[in-house]
Amino acid sequence: MIVVVIIGLLASLAIPAFQKVRVASQDKAVMNNARQLAAAADQYMLEYGATQAQRIQLIGATSYVKSFVTVAHESYPDWITQGVTLTITGVAGQRTMTYSP
Repeated sequence: MIVVVIIGLLASLAIPAFQKVRVASQDKAVMNNARQLAAAADQYMLEYGATQAQRIQLIGATSYVKSFVTVAHESYPDWITQGVTLTITGVAGQRTMTYSP
């Protein structure tokens, strides 16, 4: 009985710590995705002389970002404008993050 109580106490301490690590990892992955999109948009804009780039023009096997995977069901803007902050919504269904190029 005592062993079960001790295991329960240890689990109650470990679960919040695990969730913090998971959230931090998701946030870093989302920021990395945003950084890749911004860099790809800069390359696109330099190549074509545009001031905006559509996200679907940047992602693909023959595009600037070869593989793009969402990590927390987040949504990225459809259009990326040079020098404008990217707002990523719905990170894990509850957070909004911004990336300033």
